Amino acid sequence: MDNTTLDNLRAVYLTAEDLRVAASILYNAYHDDAYFMEALGQQDTQQYEQKLRAAIREELNELWQQEQPLIGLFDQARLIGVACVITQQVPLGEARYWHWRLKMVLGTGWKSTQSLINKETRILEHLPSNKCGILQFIALSPNEQNKGYGAKLIQAVLSWCDEQPNLDGIGVFVSNSRHHGAFVQQGFCSIAQVDIANVAGEILFYAKK
Repeated sequence: MDNTTLDNLRAVYLTAEDLRVAASILYNAYHDDAYFMEALGQQDTQQYEQKLRAAIREELNELWQQEQPLIGLFDQARLIGVACVITQQVPLGEARYWHWRLKMVLGTGWKSTQSLINKETRILEHLPSNKCGILQFIALSPNEQNKGYGAKLIQAVLSWCDEQPNLDGIGVFVSNSRHHGAFVQQGFCSIAQVDIANVAGEILFYAKK
């Protein structure tokens, strides 16, 4: 993919009208994610898919309500990529708001909700300060992968991070070796090897420039 085509992309904050398409992109990207399959239970395919849709929907709504950065990568007017960051300005892990817990329990079940909370808690334990964000979601539309767009989306997140005066950096849990390489290429470093919901992975961290 030539640089001219890449340069025509734009990364901007999502609007409320973009959330439905963003949820669809995230659902397709995370459908076969090892962590979500373990956390939500993949024995019943239909039930798993319903839980995944609910988890993504409720988290997107919560991030929107809490005015957290939802970054979209657009090719002209078409949304092709999404990245969602949550900062510790919002209670995370065991401190999650009760209304988020209730909606998540109704959508995914108690055990799955506890697994989501535990994932955040494990990441927070390894971040270097309480002024760090967590990259909750990052995804491209299936037809837009392998075109160099993933690097552009990560770069957009890091540019946002560098501009935040009260942020030290961003952490992310990665269990896929291919994704690991993409993050490392953009400046993330491994800070811990962890098992979350019986899924082996690493916590990577980007320190703000």
